[in-house]
Amino acid sequence: MSATVAIIGRPNVGKSTLFNRLVGKKLALVDDRPGVTRDRREGEASLGHLRFTVIDTAGLEEADKDSLAGRMRAQTETAIAQADVILFMIDARLGLTPMDQPFADLVRRSGKPVILLANKAEGNKGTDGVFEAYTLGLGDPVPFSAEHGEGTADLLEALAPFIAMPEDDEDEQDWAEAPAGDVDEEDDPSKPLRVTIIGRPNAGKSTLVNRIIGEDRLLTGPEAGITRDTISVDWEWRGRPVKLFDTAGMRKRARIEEKLEKLSVADALRAIRFAEVVVVLLDSTIPFEKQDLTLVDLTEREGRAVVIGLNKWDLVADKQGLLAELKEKAGYLLAQVRGVQIVPLSGLAGEGIDRLMQAVFSSYEVWNRRVSTARINRWLEGVLSAHPPPAVSGRRIKIRYMTQAKARPPTFALFGNQLDHLPVSYTRYLVNNLREAFELPGTPIRLHTRGGANPYDKDRK
Repeated sequence: MSATVAIIGRPNVGKSTLFNRLVGKKLALVDDRPGVTRDRREGEASLGHLRFTVIDTAGLEEADKDSLAGRMRAQTETAIAQADVILFMIDARLGLTPMDQPFADLVRRSGKPVILLANKAEGNKGTDGVFEAYTLGLGDPVPFSAEHGEGTADLLEALAPFIAMPEDDEDEQDWAEAPAGDVDEEDDPSKPLRVTIIGRPNAGKSTLVNRIIGEDRLLTGPEAGITRDTISVDWEWRGRPVKLFDTAGMRKRARIEEKLEKLSVADALRAIRFAEVVVVLLDSTIPFEKQDLTLVDLTEREGRAVVIGLNKWDLVADKQGLLAELKEKAGYLLAQVRGVQIVPLSGLAGEGIDRLMQAVFSSYEVWNRRVSTARINRWLEGVLSAHPPPAVSGRRIKIRYMTQAKARPPTFALFGNQLDHLPVSYTRYLVNNLREAFELPGTPIRLHTRGGANPYDKDRK
């Protein structure tokens, strides 16, 4: 196992900027205002020849334990307990503040090795702050600039005694290097299934993820919009590795005004693109709001497998009646993913989680499904006989054959003449019949048209 390094400090000292530099990607949101980071985030870091796990944390603040700031501090204290080494960061330009000393005492009491990092010390700036840092009693401060990368060699030298050398130099591939479905890859059970959970603010996404993994890994509370960063969590379900992504709540675009919320939503959209299955979490007390439908449509357009979770089901009185009503509504409101699985659950009470994961894996299986060309063309012959395509300007549209070009999502190529004039209603007819004939419920289906002769026609010259 690699060593774990936690970045600790008060708000706005540059912890997330350092985290992004160490992992080599802009995974954590960064903004000038303090308190952007709330959840703790883990990533695989590299610094020179060193390889280790790094944890970005919320800024330490004195606060009541039941307040949002208090719950954020509890997450940071958990990171301290997990760490093998602590990077205690201060702002060298601002110098020491009254908050730094008690927090320095906190990391000292942990008994873990502590490296004092005086950030924002690029050029000749922050010299006085670096000298002040000696009074914390945490050893020699390392002048550093997370934004510009100055002082990297000194940080490497300070970390090296606490981190074992890697057995090889092969880096693990990060989840975000290739969007899911961009390459027609085969299902590999040894790789974690990437599942992203999205929904409106306060739908209960973080509470659900905590219940799924069985620990208070993510910050939760009654306040709407607590989650800002997209946080990934590794987990295992029935022996299959799963990587869960919790995202910020997404409101209607017209209501998004603050730069920070725009960054959070962009991060969530990125998580959808790199997911294989997306769980759209609805509040069952106010289901199928316009924004819910927009999120399902967004997921379908990105070509990801879809599952709908009805959260807060424990608050519903007439469960059977409401479920039947919502399934009927989904049939006409979500025609683009007809047959999508709808799972009642309660993240708070822990109900329906196994049903949700079964739906996730069965939807993933459908998303990967392949159909032989022979079966497709036998089916095509039947649907064309039952309902031939209409004529355009007196000329018949001739459909010759169809084949599946790829899976993830199921994508079909239709060959024939004048297919660019094929009405949308007829394309929809073919897609709906494909979905029913080859058991492709709830998954996006792509149908592309191509001109040219049938390469499977043995009689062609």
